[in-house]
Amino acid sequence: MPDFPIRKIAVVIEEIRHDKGTPPPRPRFRAAAMAVVKNPFAGKFHADLIPAMEDLKPLGLMLSDRLIAALGGDISTIDGYGKGGIVGTDGELEHAPLWHAPGGYGMRERLGDAKAIVPSAKKIGAMGTRLDVPIGHINAAYVRSHFDAMEIGLSDAPYPDEIVYCLLMASGPRIHARVGGLAAEDVKGEDGLR
Repeated sequence: MPDFPIRKIAVVIEEIRHDKGTPPPRPRFRAAAMAVVKNPFAGKFHADLIPAMEDLKPLGLMLSDRLIAALGGDISTIDGYGKGGIVGTDGELEHAPLWHAPGGYGMRERLGDAKAIVPSAKKIGAMGTRLDVPIGHINAAYVRSHFDAMEIGLSDAPYPDEIVYCLLMASGPRIHARVGGLAAEDVKGEDGLR
């Protein structure tokens, strides 16, 4: 079984109070939890990667717990999420999607009955690489007010034989969101779209 030893974990919280207009009654919060892990597949091609997803499930739950705590512990206030991965240069891009199920389902399990697909981004990069991780509404992909992204990265990661796996959660829409579309209060939450 593959092993993904953790070198470091970082949690970043943004409190957005306004964006040029009048400050809203409540700030918007975005948080990212990143884990820098050893890549057991670095250096050579491995045909069967799927079993490694099971090994990453505890990490998905742990980072989800860290994010919920960072955002105040009340899951009813969290209405946005996303995930991403930066693979070091001795790995291949396909090592980042190993995070899709463990990261996405980890957040869904902790947030309750989230319906929408968890948006994601991935790339290969050297130490200090940054990644714009998309954020979407947890129950309906068509909620435009929650279309967003958060830049993540660490100055000392990933080493060539590492991966940075990241989860994001957010509370509230973009500050001053006003481009129409499905409103969060009108979400039916039946199919993850509307």
